[in-house]
Amino acid sequence: MPLNKDIKRVLVIGSGPIVIGQAAEFDYAGTQACRALKEEGLEVILINSNPATIMTDKAMADKIYIEPLTLETVKRVIKKERPDSLLSTLGGQTGLTLSMQLAKEGFLDKYGVKLLGANPETIDKAEDRQMFKDTMESIDQPCIPSLVVNTVEDAVAFANQEGIGYPLIIRPAFTLGGTGGGIVNNEDELREITRNGLYLSPITQVLVEKCIAGWKEIEFEVMRDSKGNVITVCSMENFDPVGVHTGDSIVIAPCVTLADKEYQMLRSAALKIIDTLKVEGGCNCQFALNPESFEYAVIEVNPRVSRSSALASKATGYPIAKVAAKIAIGYTLDEIKNAVTGKTYACFEPALDYVVVKLPKWPFDKFVYAKRELGTQMKATGEVMAIGTTFEQAIMKAVRGAEIGHDCLISPKMEPFSDEEIRAKLHDCNDERLFVVYEALRRGVTVDEIHGITKIDEWFLNKLCKLIDIEKELSKGGVSFELYRDAKKLGYPDKVIERLSGEKIQKPLNAVYKMVDTCAAEFSAMTPYFYSTYDNEDEAEEFIKSKHTGNKTVIVFGSGPIRIGQGIEFDYASVHCVWALKEKGFDVVIVNNNPETVSTDFDTADRLYFEPLTNEDVMNIIKVEKPYGVVVAFGGQTAIKLTKHMAENGVNILGTPPDSIDAAEDRERFDELLEELKIKRPQGFTVMTTEEALEIANRIHYPVLMRPSYVLGGQNMIIAFNDDDIKEYMEIILNQGIENPVLIDKYLMGTEIEVDAICDGEDILIPGIMEHIERAGIHSGDSIAVYPAWNVSDKLTERIIDCSKRLAVSLNTKGLVNIQYLIYHDELYVIEVNPRSSRTIPYISKVTGVPMVDLATRAMLGEKLADMGYGTGLYPNSPYVAVKVPVFSFEKLIDVDNHLGPEMKSTGEVLAVASSLEESLYKGLTAAGYKLGKKGGVLITVRNSDKGEIPQTAKMFYDLGFKIYSTKGTAAVLRDHGIPVEEVAKIHEAEENTLTLIESGKIAYVISTSSKGRIPTRDSVKIRRKTVERNIPCLTSIDTANAIAASIRSKFTEHNTEIVDINNMRTEKQKLEFTKMQGCGNDYIYFNCFEQKIDNPEGLALKLSDRHFGIGGDGVILICRSKIADGKMRMFNLDGSEGKMCGNGIRCVAKFMRDNGLADSDEISIETLSGIMRVSLTRHYGEVNGATVNMGKAILAPNLIPTTLEPDENGRVVDRKVEIDGESYNVTCVSMGNPHAVVFMDNVDGLDIDKVGYAFEHNEIFPERVNAEFIKVIDDHTLKMRVWERGSGETWACGTGACAAAVAAVLNGYCQKNTEITVKLKGGDLKIRYTDEAVYLTGDAVTVFSGSITI
Repeated sequence: MPLNKDIKRVLVIGSGPIVIGQAAEFDYAGTQACRALKEEGLEVILINSNPATIMTDKAMADKIYIEPLTLETVKRVIKKERPDSLLSTLGGQTGLTLSMQLAKEGFLDKYGVKLLGANPETIDKAEDRQMFKDTMESIDQPCIPSLVVNTVEDAVAFANQEGIGYPLIIRPAFTLGGTGGGIVNNEDELREITRNGLYLSPITQVLVEKCIAGWKEIEFEVMRDSKGNVITVCSMENFDPVGVHTGDSIVIAPCVTLADKEYQMLRSAALKIIDTLKVEGGCNCQFALNPESFEYAVIEVNPRVSRSSALASKATGYPIAKVAAKIAIGYTLDEIKNAVTGKTYACFEPALDYVVVKLPKWPFDKFVYAKRELGTQMKATGEVMAIGTTFEQAIMKAVRGAEIGHDCLISPKMEPFSDEEIRAKLHDCNDERLFVVYEALRRGVTVDEIHGITKIDEWFLNKLCKLIDIEKELSKGGVSFELYRDAKKLGYPDKVIERLSGEKIQKPLNAVYKMVDTCAAEFSAMTPYFYSTYDNEDEAEEFIKSKHTGNKTVIVFGSGPIRIGQGIEFDYASVHCVWALKEKGFDVVIVNNNPETVSTDFDTADRLYFEPLTNEDVMNIIKVEKPYGVVVAFGGQTAIKLTKHMAENGVNILGTPPDSIDAAEDRERFDELLEELKIKRPQGFTVMTTEEALEIANRIHYPVLMRPSYVLGGQNMIIAFNDDDIKEYMEIILNQGIENPVLIDKYLMGTEIEVDAICDGEDILIPGIMEHIERAGIHSGDSIAVYPAWNVSDKLTERIIDCSKRLAVSLNTKGLVNIQYLIYHDELYVIEVNPRSSRTIPYISKVTGVPMVDLATRAMLGEKLADMGYGTGLYPNSPYVAVKVPVFSFEKLIDVDNHLGPEMKSTGEVLAVASSLEESLYKGLTAAGYKLGKKGGVLITVRNSDKGEIPQTAKMFYDLGFKIYSTKGTAAVLRDHGIPVEEVAKIHEAEENTLTLIESGKIAYVISTSSKGRIPTRDSVKIRRKTVERNIPCLTSIDTANAIAASIRSKFTEHNTEIVDINNMRTEKQKLEFTKMQGCGNDYIYFNCFEQKIDNPEGLALKLSDRHFGIGGDGVILICRSKIADGKMRMFNLDGSEGKMCGNGIRCVAKFMRDNGLADSDEISIETLSGIMRVSLTRHYGEVNGATVNMGKAILAPNLIPTTLEPDENGRVVDRKVEIDGESYNVTCVSMGNPHAVVFMDNVDGLDIDKVGYAFEHNEIFPERVNAEFIKVIDDHTLKMRVWERGSGETWACGTGACAAAVAAVLNGYCQKNTEITVKLKGGDLKIRYTDEAVYLTGDAVTVFSGSITI
C-alpha cells in the first residue's frame, strides 16, 4: 500500500551523544530516514541532543530540537509540536526505550500519536528477556538455557542448578552495547555483575544464560513490511566465536564458512522470527551455531536499526534505514525502488561478489591501564570496513586502515615474546588476538591447535596461512612479477613487500577499482561506490569516462574510524564540504573507510571510494581520478597525515598549504612565529630523554604539562606534579618508540578560551568565542564549553580577535583554524593553533547560524570573506547561551581512571541552548546524563593544591541541604571554615571507609581530585571507579563541581527550561512590555500576548518573579487571544509550573483587558485551564478598581480534586484526619479549578508555613500537588488565612484559596451559605459568597507599574 495519508507530521527521536555501544551508525541511519521522510513531503520534527552529527543539521528536518533525550523533554516537544506519529526505531536503544515509556504510559494515545516502525508488543517481545524467550519457544526456535531474574539470589540459584554451572553470561534488559553485562566464572563475579546489571536495567531485569562460548556467531539483517513480505539483506559472520560482543568482533559479510544447509536453516529461522514479531522495517537476528553439528540457538533480536544494519547497508549498498523509514509510513517492499540500482525494487535480495570485513577500533592506546579483555560488554569506540575480492585482501585493508600502527598482520609488539608466551597469549581474548593468532601461525603452531584454543573457524586460520606463505616467498628475495602481483591481490602494500623482500619495487602496479554491485552484476549499479583490487578491468575509469560532465573533480578525504579525540564532528565537516563543492559545480569524490558515517552513504558524493586512508591507497585513487585538487582540512589528523606525501607527489592541496600545517605543529617553528608576532605562550621546551625532562621540569617548576608532538585528542598527555610522575610518563612514552620529541610546558591554571575562525588568507571571521568552565589542564574535548564567553572583558576580546587574525594570516590559512588561548592574570597566552577543522565546528555553526564549513570551503577555492555575506571580525553574538557538555563511557572501560586531565577521555557530547548560562548549564548536564539530585551526601577528597578553593564549593553544597563527608585532610580544611563535615576513613584505614560509604547509597556526588592517578591500585582511582559502578556523578574538577552546585541552586527543572527549535532561533534579544498588577497583595507580572509572543513563559516566571534579581512577583500571567471567550489567561507559578486558575489574577486580567481596549464591556469572559470564567468589573470614580468573579461550582469529589483520600458518605473529604510529615491534621479538600487542602486551627500566625506548606504540597495523597490554606475562624462571616501555593510557596493572597476556605468553612458549619464571607489575608481582604450554583469572589485589582525588559 502507498503512503499512509494520516501521516503528515513525524517526530524522529535520535540516539543522543556518542557512547561506546551507540555510536555514529544511528546518526547515519537517522539522517537517511529523515531525508526519506522529507522526500515524501512529510514534516519532520527531530529531537536529538548530539550537536556533532549531520542529523541535527538544519537541512535534515523542519524542526530540530537539540534537547535532552529525557521522557519529560520529549513529552514537552510532543505537546508543543503535536506530531501525528513517532518513528522510534532509528534512535538506537535510547530512542526505542523512550518510545516504549511514552507508549506504555498512555501518553502517545492521549495526544493522538501513532508509533511507527515497531509496536510496543513487538519491542517487548524482543527486548524483555522473558517475553523473548517465551516467543522463541512458541515458534520452536531454540534459546540458550537461561533464566530471567530480578534479584541476585535468583541468579545464584540458577547457576547451582544441575547442568548449568559456570561460566555464565549476564545480559541486562533494555541497555545498550551490553552495558552492565559480562561473562562470569564463579559466584563472586556472578553476584557483582548481576547486582550492577539489575541496577543499570531500567526494568531491573537481567538474563542469566548458560555460556556457549566457542559456538559461531552469525547475524542476519532482515526486512519486513506491513504486508508480511520478508527479505534477507545480508548475512554476517563473526571471526570471533560467541562470547565476544559483536561490536568488538571482526565481522565478515557475507557468511563465508557456512555450508548451504546451515545458511538456509538460519535464514529461514531469521525470517520466521521477524514474521512472528511482526516487525515493520529492519531487524537484526543474532544466532549461535554449534560448529560440530546443526544445533543452533537464537541469541537476541534487535527490532530496530542497529550497528550491524549500518555495516550491512554499507556492505551491500542496500539503504536499510531509508527502506525502513518508507515501510514505517506505509509503503511495501515491492513499491520502494532500490536507490543504488535505480531499477530493482527493495524486495530484491542483494547478492555479493566480494567480501567485506569490519574491524573494531578500540581506545586502549589512550587508556594504558584499561583491561583489554573482550567479552559481552562492548569496548570499541568505532570501526573500519574494508571491501576486497577475497577475505585476505579485505582483512589486510582493514588492518592498515584502522590506524593502529600496522600495515600488515605482522605485529612488531609480538616479536619479543617466546613461543611459550605466544601460546599462552592465545588463551587471552583481547584486542590484540588477531595479531597473536597470526604470530602463532608464523611460528608454526598448527591450525588445529589454535582452533582448539580460540574456536576461530579453521577457514579463517587457513586464509591467514595463505598470507604467511606469500610472506615467506617474498622474504626469499628475487621477487618475480607474478609473485608481486599475487601479493598485491592479497592486499599487501608496496612498502610491506619492499620490507619483506629487502628489494625496491621497480614497476609498481596501480590498483583498479570495482563498483559495489548489490546484485552480483545481474543489474548494473547506478551509484558509483568503489573498492580497489588488482585485476585488469577498471570500472571506475570506465564510469568516469562515460559520465564525463566537464566539471573539475575534487577529492575530500574523510576522518577514518571514530575514536576518542576524532569523532563524528569531522564527518559532519566532510559532508558539508562535499555539499559546498557540489554547489560550486565540482564533481566531488569522497574517500573514507568508516561504515557508520553519512560521508560513506551511497548518495553523499558523486563517487565514493571505500578505501584505507594511507599514502599508497590514496595515490592510487588520485591516479584514476586525476583531481583538480584535494581537501584534507576536514578529515582530522587522519587526512592531515596524508598531506606531506601528496604534496611531494605534486598533488594540489586546497586551502592551507602543507608547510603552514607543519609550522603550527612543529614546536620550534611555532615558537619563532609567536616571537615574531609578540604573542605570549606558556614557557616550554622539547626533550627526548627522562633526564632532560627532569632537568627542565625542575627549572621551570612544577606543575608541568607533558605531551608528545603531533597528537590528536591530547593522547598520552599528563600534568606532572613531581619527579615520579615524569619518570612514569617517560617510561610509557619511550616504550612506544617515539620519533618526535616530548613537549614540556609550564602549566598555568587559567581560563581556557577557544576560537574557531575562517580565514581567506587576508582576513578572518570568528563566528563565536567559547570559554571553558574548567580551567586549563582539562582537555578542551572534556571541558564544558560555553558560547558566548561570559567572563572575557571587551579589551581581552579585542586582543583575541587581533591575535587570531595575525596568527591565521601569518600561517597563510585558507579555510578553518582552531586556536586555544589561556587567560592568566589578565594576560592572553596561546596554547595551540590547528589550521584545520576542529571538534567544535558543528556546535558553533548550529548556534550562531554561520555555515562555517561552507564558508571555509569557498575560502579554500579563493573567494573572499567580505563577499560571503557574513562579514569579518567577530560575528555578532547570538541572544542565546549554548553549552557543550562532554559525555564519557567509563562504565564500559574497566580500570580506566575517570579523573579528567589534559588527555581526552570523552566519547561524545551534548548541546544545550537557552537564554541564560544557568538554564543552558542545567539542560546540558541533564542531557549528558547527570542526575541532578537535590538531596543526599557529597563525598569530598581533594589534592593539596585544591584545598584553598574546596571550602567555597563545599559550602555551596551544604547550603543546598547536602550532608558533607570528607577524608581526614580535606575534613580539617572544611572544619577550619566552619563547614559541618563527617570524617570518613580511607580504604586501607578501616572496614567502614570511602568505598563502603559510596556503596551505602547515601552519596549523591563525589568530588575527587588527585595529583596522582591512572594506576588502578591507587585509592583515589578505586574511589572514582566505584562511582562509575554505582552510577554516581564523580566530579574531578572544582570548576565542574561549582557548575553543578550552581545548576541545582538555579531552580531550573525539566518542566521550566526553554525548548529551542534551532531552525527557528531568535536572531536578537527580545524586548517585552509588561505590567505589574496585584489583587489583595497577590502580585503577578502580566504580558499582553495579543501583541507579543513569549516562547518560554515557564522560564520567564522563574527569572522575573525573583524579588532580588528580577521584577518580583508571585509568578507570570499571559493575557492571550481566545477562540471561545473574550480572552485567555495562562498563569505560571514562581517555579515555572502552570496553574489552572488564579482568582486574584483573573480580576487583574479583566481590568487589564478593559483598560487596554482588549474588551469592550465590563462583563468579560475569560478562558482558563479550569474552563470559562465570567468577571464583572467594579468601578470607583469611573476607574476599574476591582471585580467579582463567577468562579464556577466548587468541586468536592476526591477523584476530581484530585486526592487519593476515600470519599465519605456524601462523596466528599471533610474534616478528615491525615498524617503529614509525622503530624496530625484535619483537612477538607476542595477544587476551585486547582486543588486545595484547608486546615482550621487556632494560631495561624505561629505556624512554620515554610515547613508545613512544603510537606502538604508534596505529600503523595495529592497526586498533582496541592495549595494549602491554614484558617482561623474569627466569627461566622470572617476568616483569617495564610496560604501556601504549589510552585510558589507562601503568598500574600490566593483567590481560589479564599474561595476554597469559605466553602470548607460552610461544610464544617463555621459559616453560612449565601452570605458574604470576608477572608483576611496578608495582602488585604477578599469577599466570598458560596451558593449552590457557584462561588463568587470579589476583590480589588490594582495596576502597580508598567515597563519593558530585554531577554
